[in-house]
Amino acid sequence: MTEERLKRIEQKYSDKKVENKKAFALNNRGAGRAAAMSSSGKPKNTRHTAIRLFKYISREKTLFIIALLCTLFHTILTLAASQMLRPVINTIKYQNTDFKKLTLGIIVMAVIYAFARLMQWLQSRLMLSVSQRSMERMRNELYSHLQTLPISYFDRNKAGDIMSRFTNDVDAVSGMLSSTLVQLFNCIITIIGTVILMLYNSLILGGITLVMTPLLIFVSKTLIKKGRGAYKEQQKSLGILNGFTEESISGQKVVKVFNHEGICEDEFNYLSDRLKNAQIKAQFRAGVMGPVTHQLCNIIYAVTASVGGILIALKGYDVGGLTVSLNFTRHFNRPINEISMQFNTVFSALAGAERVFEVMDISGETEPQNAIEKGEIKGEIELKNVTFSYVEGIPVLKNISLKANRGKKVAFVGSTGAGKTTITNLLTRFYDIVDGEILIDGINIKDMSRKYLRKNIAMVLQDTHLFSGTVMENIRYGRLDATDSEVIAAAKVASAHEFIMQLENGYDTYLTNDGANLSEGQRQLINIARAAISKAPVLVLDEATSSVDTRTERHIEEGMDYVMKDRTTFIIAHRLSTVRKSDVIVVLSHGEIIESGSHEELIKKGGRYYDLYNEIAELD
Repeated sequence: MTEERLKRIEQKYSDKKVENKKAFALNNRGAGRAAAMSSSGKPKNTRHTAIRLFKYISREKTLFIIALLCTLFHTILTLAASQMLRPVINTIKYQNTDFKKLTLGIIVMAVIYAFARLMQWLQSRLMLSVSQRSMERMRNELYSHLQTLPISYFDRNKAGDIMSRFTNDVDAVSGMLSSTLVQLFNCIITIIGTVILMLYNSLILGGITLVMTPLLIFVSKTLIKKGRGAYKEQQKSLGILNGFTEESISGQKVVKVFNHEGICEDEFNYLSDRLKNAQIKAQFRAGVMGPVTHQLCNIIYAVTASVGGILIALKGYDVGGLTVSLNFTRHFNRPINEISMQFNTVFSALAGAERVFEVMDISGETEPQNAIEKGEIKGEIELKNVTFSYVEGIPVLKNISLKANRGKKVAFVGSTGAGKTTITNLLTRFYDIVDGEILIDGINIKDMSRKYLRKNIAMVLQDTHLFSGTVMENIRYGRLDATDSEVIAAAKVASAHEFIMQLENGYDTYLTNDGANLSEGQRQLINIARAAISKAPVLVLDEATSSVDTRTERHIEEGMDYVMKDRTTFIIAHRLSTVRKSDVIVVLSHGEIIESGSHEELIKKGGRYYDLYNEIAELD
């Protein structure tokens, strides 16, 4: 990787650039769609995130409480068995050992430990159910909320980063809930119980441990504070790497045709290296806590053992008491050490939860009170003084006014970036207008629910998308209650029937990976058939035939005449042959209507449309 290329990559993924750069307009099929730069934002309050996370567990409170009770019993039984070491050891004497009492004590300890292990197994099983049910609910809520988010969110964020929140971030939370959470509770109970028993057995030896405890807490708190930010950076870097990987794999044809394999590899290596450094930093800061606290615990153990030996020599302190005190010192040190070791999991989970909640906190599409949700739409559409900007201060549409009568075909033509697709984005309320209004049958579309509005609009986009499933299911996606015969009829209208019957299993051919086994034109034909089967009174064709050859386009146009019959149709096309039969042709330039009329009328005017028509004729 050259120094110049590295500099460009670093600049592209600079945090400062991401945080400070203003939103910019992207040319999306000439629509002027905007995509604001995503900001990493300020770290969320860890306490607030934890409380919010526990709300998911509270819905499984019965199982969770039982699991905590099992943990409590396990801890009490373990401490009780340890306390029994004192009388058992004190029965051992040099010449007069009571073996019956010794055997009985060992058996009782074994039974207690057996019950303790049973409680431990039960709490593990219960917490597994609690965590998986909670994570299922979190995933479902996250996915449901995504369905409410506006198109602008998906324009701004990479699919790979969104997927990372469903997988890596949710899995990190799941790992903490299934094991770490109860383990931390167990450690806290163990510490409390151990302190009580230590002081009960010896105030002096117990006091040594308590005096050293503030030092342990101070060291742990310092290391925790340093590790929290590192884990958030790790999850963020992981999301960026996933986003780049998804983007580069889906665009492999473009990568290869421009011989950019090396560039992509350099960029991937840079992001991978950044993730590696973030992980090393996070793991080191969390991992160093274990050895540091472990060494402090060893010092406490050594001091306790030394003082205990002195007490035996000078004051006749019993060996069983010293053994139990040392054992409890280990009991006390072990949970503190385990807590420190578990914070890497906690940090990762909280960072993942923050990223999930960041999505959930984004406002979804809202509906007005008493929104219209039913009734027949005829298809009379009117735009009144519509002004729109993806980015404030950069208008894409300027004071647009036009009317489309029911059953008429209105075509939009103009150079790339003129605002053609933006009009259809506003019609479907993928974006809301800044000023003016859009009326359907005299009703402002803002007074309609988005679901009802979009139900009455069928779209065929330039970018095709097929779902995993059969050809029949993909066409039926346009109207789920359509019969098989209606699906076949729609395919014939779209000129797709012939090639479908040549597939291995005809309409039952299973499509995967967005129909990768079909040509681009065949995928578009299925897309058109999907719109054809819809009974929506409004039809939008956004470069619908751009992916098919001229001969196929003519066949489709013949079928589309049937599809467009009695439907108000908006057509966006660069091929003027596609729009010649339209009732009204609207010529856009820099977001303004400069001409409108039928093909013949515009040709007679000799204006911009006339120039476009002659330019294309010369190319042909």
